[in-house]
Amino acid sequence: MSDQDKRVAAEAAVKYVKNGMTLGLGSGSTVNWMLQCLSERINEGLQVRGIPSSKKTEKLARELGIPLVDFSTTTHIDLAIDGADEIDGALNLVKGGGGSLVREKVVDACADELIIIADSSKVVSQLGTFPLPVEVLPFGYEVTMKNIERLGGIPVLRRKDKEVFVSDNGNYILDCQFGKIEDALGLHGKLIQLVGVVETGIFAGMVEKVIVARNGQIELTERG
Repeated sequence: MSDQDKRVAAEAAVKYVKNGMTLGLGSGSTVNWMLQCLSERINEGLQVRGIPSSKKTEKLARELGIPLVDFSTTTHIDLAIDGADEIDGALNLVKGGGGSLVREKVVDACADELIIIADSSKVVSQLGTFPLPVEVLPFGYEVTMKNIERLGGIPVLRRKDKEVFVSDNGNYILDCQFGKIEDALGLHGKLIQLVGVVETGIFAGMVEKVIVARNGQIELTERG
């Protein structure tokens, strides 16, 4: 996806932002463009505040002059805008490729409305090509991996620069191959019950709108 398309998707999402809103600020390269667009509107007089879903998003938002709050200030989010690694026809998502899935899910789940911005390559007929991120406790993660294998998954401990990747919450992430995921909500339910699993990258039934930019054109899909 070109930067131009990313900006097109970002601009389309920011049009849904209204004065006085508390926003959930997602994570990822397309969301970074959304933050740029939001900053421009704030400079033009828009009054909003955001709750960031990752340390990277928080850092960029501060640099762009976007006012930030946290859940100690408010537990209500009017609108969350986030990205995705995969989106199926029922608007279920796989997220967490960037490693912020738990915070993203907390932010997205409490928003009155969730808009996903993505490029056309993220739209799939069925989830499962992208490995499913599962955030787990570091203690006993080897046991958790074995239990995921018993569910039919092939988990791989995520590493970055040859070191074990650690999430913003101090956890590990297992990238799990399950093949094509026919029942996203069912798989999430099985995984989340495993001792040691903190959260899964399946976001099912949460999205109201998906904005996809394809060659400069917007494709809008809304939950029926």
